[in-house]
Amino acid sequence: MISFPSAPPASRSDPPSLPPAPDPAAPSVQDRMAETDPLRRAAEELETVFIAEMLKSAGLNDTPDGFGGGAGEEQFQSFLVRAQAEQIVRSGGVGLAESLFHALKDD
Repeated sequence: MISFPSAPPASRSDPPSLPPAPDPAAPSVQDRMAETDPLRRAAEELETVFIAEMLKSAGLNDTPDGFGGGAGEEQFQSFLVRAQAEQIVRSGGVGLAESLFHALKDD
């Protein structure tokens, strides 16, 4: 039997640790402000409804023919459009909530 000398194990140093990634579910400063200010919450709610109606008018509420369809899909489609509108507002929206908030707040 032929034996080959084994190579010494390569010394590996652990890579430097990276700082933890920010939690995407953690509320931002703007989210925390919206939670405490009822006027900002109302303005964001109005913007959410406005964007949801815009999405419906744009045809995002229509179900494609090849998607499967059915009564359940038709019933829950409005929830999807509403969730999309909420996400758009959380991402900065179209500026309607901010404009309403500043126009209506007491200075």
